[in-house]
Amino acid sequence: MLHDVMSPGVDALLEQARAGLRRLSPQETVEAVRAGALLVDTRTESQRREQGELPGAVVIDRTVLEWRLDPASEWRIPEATGYDREIVVVCRQGYASSLAAASLQALGLRNATDMIGGVQAWREAGLPFSDQPADIRP
Repeated sequence: MLHDVMSPGVDALLEQARAGLRRLSPQETVEAVRAGALLVDTRTESQRREQGELPGAVVIDRTVLEWRLDPASEWRIPEATGYDREIVVVCRQGYASSLAAASLQALGLRNATDMIGGVQAWREAGLPFSDQPADIRP
């Protein structure tokens, strides 16, 4: 019986996650990456094929995101250089990326955030896509 479960619901979880983030517009994301932020794309392969690849992004599956970005993890990527590293998570529409960024902040990555509107907003802003293969980090 679903109605017996006491849950604030996913909308409340999303609101709570976003309360701790200074989310970036697509243009602010471009500027952050130019200044050294790590752009992390968590979209699926089919979503990336449909929407296009983001220039300079590393692709990390959402299921291993925390392990790849925690500087203390033995499974980290080389770019996971410290807990103060600026990280911008991007997804298709900017919902799952907010939850992912909040999870990274809970891990100690205090400069983790996400991009408002996801790749859909990137496209609507007229920003470029990459013609290079994705930089996939398994």
